Amino acid sequence: MNGLELAHGYYEEYGKPMLEGEFADILPYLAIGFVGSGSERYGFDDEVSRDHDYEPGFCIFLPGEDVVTRRQAFLLERAYAKLPKEYNQVKRQPLSPVGGNRNGVIRTADFYTARVGAPDGNLSLDAWLHIPDYALAEAVNGEVFCDAYGEFSGIREKLTRMPEDIRRKRLAGNLLVMAQAGQYNFVRCLKHGEPEAAQLACVEFVQAAMKTAFLLRGRYMPYYKWSFRALRALDDGSALSGKLSFLLSGDNSDPPVAEKKYDTIEEVASMTVAGLQERNLTSAVCGDLEKHAYSVNDTIRDGTVRNMHILEAI
Repeated sequence: MNGLELAHGYYEEYGKPMLEGEFADILPYLAIGFVGSGSERYGFDDEVSRDHDYEPGFCIFLPGEDVVTRRQAFLLERAYAKLPKEYNQVKRQPLSPVGGNRNGVIRTADFYTARVGAPDGNLSLDAWLHIPDYALAEAVNGEVFCDAYGEFSGIREKLTRMPEDIRRKRLAGNLLVMAQAGQYNFVRCLKHGEPEAAQLACVEFVQAAMKTAFLLRGRYMPYYKWSFRALRALDDGSALSGKLSFLLSGDNSDPPVAEKKYDTIEEVASMTVAGLQERNLTSAVCGDLEKHAYSVNDTIRDGTVRNMHILEAI
């Protein structure tokens, strides 16, 4: 049983009866779910993950104090703390008296402010350009079990997809990084006799290629340690994952391996160009990712965003 299943089962067996029996007056204003930081919110947790933050628990999201008062929130916190300390042979972790808990009672505004810097999810242009993908992923991952009031889910829906011009700006920037690091600098570093620098170029290429894969599909790439697992779950992600894995693990000091790595970079570039063309995001007709980067940038409708430096959103 992974963390998401554990949370849902614990809520259904203990949390829901508690809320319906003791807090029927404010239940219509609460959102219940399992969302936020941690591999368990993505369904990525495993045996190794269980050395920390693995517990039966769930989140109770509250609207502002004008709807659910501080007193009511305090009583809710006490009731949550009294729920059974063990479920399915997994023990709950003690609640921190100074806050910072991932489960329990959380104000909706506090949750979204911690992830994206805005309590209502209304992001400025600058915020959309620069908030890391993993922070946006944490704001919309996991599962909402119930939300009759709709405030939490409404903000979540707003953040599920970034504005199209921002997506294209991020795409353009990552395509340019792929071109510079992979198609250009990787070979040059090898010719200079710098296999270490060549590997850094590979890392830059891989990171940009992964971000591009998620952006093409309108998804947010999670925190780096879960990025490959999330990539494999995407459509055709397994094939791309295998190529990127080779780029990270192959020995640049071995000439045949280095040559194969360059071929692999071009294969990834070709897959990326195909993805752009399928979605009508580029008018360039070539394998040069730099040309596709500027072509994508040219499709941005907002003149302010289009005229920013192409790497502005990286």
